[in-house]
Amino acid sequence: MYTTNKGKLKICVCENREELGKCAAQDGAKILKGLLEEKDEINVIFAAAPSQNETLKNLLKDEDIDWCRINAFHMDEYVGFGMDSNASFAHYLNEHIFSKVTFKNIYYICCEKDYAALIKSHPIDVVFLGIGENGHIAFNDPGVADFDDNEIIKIVKLDDKCRHQQVNDGCFKTIDEVPTEALTLTIPVLLSATYLICSVPGLTKAQAVYDTINLPISEKCPATIMRRHQNATLYIDKESASLLN
Repeated sequence: MYTTNKGKLKICVCENREELGKCAAQDGAKILKGLLEEKDEINVIFAAAPSQNETLKNLLKDEDIDWCRINAFHMDEYVGFGMDSNASFAHYLNEHIFSKVTFKNIYYICCEKDYAALIKSHPIDVVFLGIGENGHIAFNDPGVADFDDNEIIKIVKLDDKCRHQQVNDGCFKTIDEVPTEALTLTIPVLLSATYLICSVPGLTKAQAVYDTINLPISEKCPATIMRRHQNATLYIDKESASLLN
């Protein structure tokens, strides 16, 4: 592994997905434990995607994290999907982390009456996130992303590249099965967190990683905004870093 920077964004280049997951989880665990030394409880947003598999798996191995003092939040969800759908992000999060440890509270977008009020009353400490093939963070695709969004959560139309990614990730068999709309936390909410831990493995993310690091900061590649965050770290592997050299 080696590290570099672009703007304020720290970049950790790892050998492969497993090393990426270990590094992101190790750093994430250190941050969580440090915050819990300062606060009675903390608030953490989790993304749901195959890019998060290794990070979440390794994060759960740290037995010193006091999960019962952590409020967990769900980042985004397809419109009309709930826990009963195996393709929902709520199902992914429950399967990969929410059911594995005892959180203080778990808040699902699909289950809460006023999710925006919950987010507003729980200042976010950490976000575990990824980057989409189109450069989105959460479901803030180019075209709907707004760095100055006044909303906390909103319904967005998913662009074609985003929908094709869901097929590439194995979440759906065909593009026709992929929903066209989703609920997403907005970019200002994500950036309000004290720390961003962004895991982006795989060859399919190589262009998005290149664009995040090299394009001008704009909504055309929403992930570029992380270069302005004080405590954002991007974890990539040799495949997702393959266009950088």
